[in-house]
Amino acid sequence: LIVIKKPSGMVVHPGNGNKSGTLVNALLNHTNKLSNKEDEIRPGIVHRIDKDTSGLLLIAKNDKVHELLVLEFKNKTITREYIALLIGELKTDTATIDAPIGRDIHDRMKMNVTNFNAKQAVTHLTVLKRYHGFTLVNFKLETGRTHQIRVHAKYIGYPVYNDPVYTKNKCTSFGQFLHSSKLEFIHPITKEHLIFECPLPKKFNDFLINLEANNSK
Repeated sequence: LIVIKKPSGMVVHPGNGNKSGTLVNALLNHTNKLSNKEDEIRPGIVHRIDKDTSGLLLIAKNDKVHELLVLEFKNKTITREYIALLIGELKTDTATIDAPIGRDIHDRMKMNVTNFNAKQAVTHLTVLKRYHGFTLVNFKLETGRTHQIRVHAKYIGYPVYNDPVYTKNKCTSFGQFLHSSKLEFIHPITKEHLIFECPLPKKFNDFLINLEANNSK
């Protein structure tokens, strides 16, 4: 298997309008040993993160490992943690959001909390730090729905900062301040307990430094 630190702005696999420059293109340039469990355009891809979400991603190098990792995700034995900057000052220190997510019936590019054609989605959050007008939060996923953190954050009234899809604010090209910071799992073959952690991207961290400076004024 391979653990990747994906930069913000990189699409995970080829699709409409993205034939090159994706993570899969880079992986194929690095190795020809990738699983084909999904299909030919997504070799090795066990799970995905959004284009503008940065951080850790798990890749399978053969079909057997792919199958076992998918089983680990299904059995919820893989821990995935994210760090996000939310708009607004969240009052509670911890929370669990248990709200089903499905495709937005008015906009196919969006997901939404809904009971219509939805799947269970559970997200746990812990506040890391509060700033003037913002909250830095650790999210732990229990399920893995499309846009889950972004949708749940909007649902509770504290959307992810700089999210061009789920906020109405003007956003920069960097995209949402959401980072896959930690992966913890049992290696499917060696049974070794593995923990990977990844620091915030520079642009994300620099923004926090500016918030901290404003907090102290």
